[in-house]
Amino acid sequence: MKYKKFERHMPFCLECGDQIKYGRADKKFCSDECRTKHYNDRTKNGRAFKRRVMKALSRNYDILDGLIRADADSVDLMTLVAAGFSPSVMTFFRKCGKHDEYGCFDIRYIMTSSRIYSISKIQNFD
Repeated sequence: MKYKKFERHMPFCLECGDQIKYGRADKKFCSDECRTKHYNDRTKNGRAFKRRVMKALSRNYDILDGLIRADADSVDLMTLVAAGFSPSVMTFFRKCGKHDEYGCFDIRYIMTSSRIYSISKIQNFD
């Protein structure tokens, strides 16, 4: 009876690329440091994206709130974009008859291709 020689496939670390010489056959990382670094790097991009979106929303809110305080009902969109407003970043959108209503937290506004108008705070925002 001949016995087949068993050769273990040595996997490589997903983080550093070194060969894993011991442990389970399905082990993915050579050390705890590599495992931690791999998962931290993987989630870093998601956290950075959320931070950029929240910064843009905060900037939009400050600009819109300033317009409400100045009693401005209608403003040219290019003027707002020059001031740092990001038209593509909003917290809500809905179709209201012939126009589209957008919102940034508790401020709503109507936006066309060239203007923003009907800027107001939502009352009883709970």
